[in-house]
Amino acid sequence: MISRITKTSKKLEKEIQEKIDFKTKPVGALGVLETIALQIGTIQNTTSPKITKPSIVVFAADHGIVNTKPVSPYPQEVTQQMVLNFLNGGAAINVFCKQNNIDLQIVDAGVNADFIPHEKLISAKIAKGTADFSETKAMTSSQFNIAQEKGTKILNTLHKKGCNTVGFGEMGIGNTSSAALLMSYFTKTPIKNCVGKGTGLNDKDLKQKAEILNDVYLKHIHTIITPKDALICFGGFEIVMIASAILEAAALKMTILIDGFIVTAALLAAYAIDKNVLDYCIFSHTSGEQGHAKMLDFLNVKPLLNLGLRLGEGTGAAVAFPIIQAATTFLNEMATFKSANVSEA
Repeated sequence: MISRITKTSKKLEKEIQEKIDFKTKPVGALGVLETIALQIGTIQNTTSPKITKPSIVVFAADHGIVNTKPVSPYPQEVTQQMVLNFLNGGAAINVFCKQNNIDLQIVDAGVNADFIPHEKLISAKIAKGTADFSETKAMTSSQFNIAQEKGTKILNTLHKKGCNTVGFGEMGIGNTSSAALLMSYFTKTPIKNCVGKGTGLNDKDLKQKAEILNDVYLKHIHTIITPKDALICFGGFEIVMIASAILEAAALKMTILIDGFIVTAALLAAYAIDKNVLDYCIFSHTSGEQGHAKMLDFLNVKPLLNLGLRLGEGTGAAVAFPIIQAATTFLNEMATFKSANVSEA
């Protein structure tokens, strides 16, 4: 993964901040909304930023570990079933995207099933799930390269259609295991502090999951030197595509809405490649998955919401979107002291 992310000028940041400060309000009175307005303005390189064709892309893939180890209470076929639910409009992400006028696309990155063509489905299957990383690396270098290319291409296509604000979601039974392993590697946090209950493990099963993943970590860690190596050993096809899509979105100067645990794991890989990627990211919420708050602390970022969400799918990004929209709206439409004939302090 080669980054093309560029920095924004300090002069423009100052101009946007002055525009914010001269609105009819005390300085700083709109709190985080002012921070977001400044961030989006610098991303778009303008004092009048606008959100155009906001989209959420949900990447779905299966994980080989599920077939041999008890890391999830749900069977692998749930990934396929949920993709069909997305396409039929019945999932939480469908509801929230519809509510907030966000376009939704679903990507088959590597689901263990065949789908008939659908207008909302992007076919980008690498294989029918990754290999079992308790036995071997999750994917080959060639599979990684193809997944990276496809994630980049999907973002390019979206950008060419006029989208400048994108959120990412995921679906894949077993992908909290991949995310926990990646979190442990990138943040140097013990596996037991990275592993969560995922889709509903009890305390006994959680302990067993942590032991299984610790063995996986020890099996592969000596072969890992680069972020690419970590993704090859521990990743899912959906996680690789999200990581490459995040880097591409930043290079294209798009605002990126980061969802929960799995998407943030993909971001950790992108961040290891280019730390400037954080300038383009807005963190929508803190997941109920125990490792997510630790990831956010590692990145030294503050999320907008804490609603106890742990569903994935990009739901946190979709729910937080009206806050993002409010930030650009006040910057563009709120009167200044001068235009409203209001005396300044």
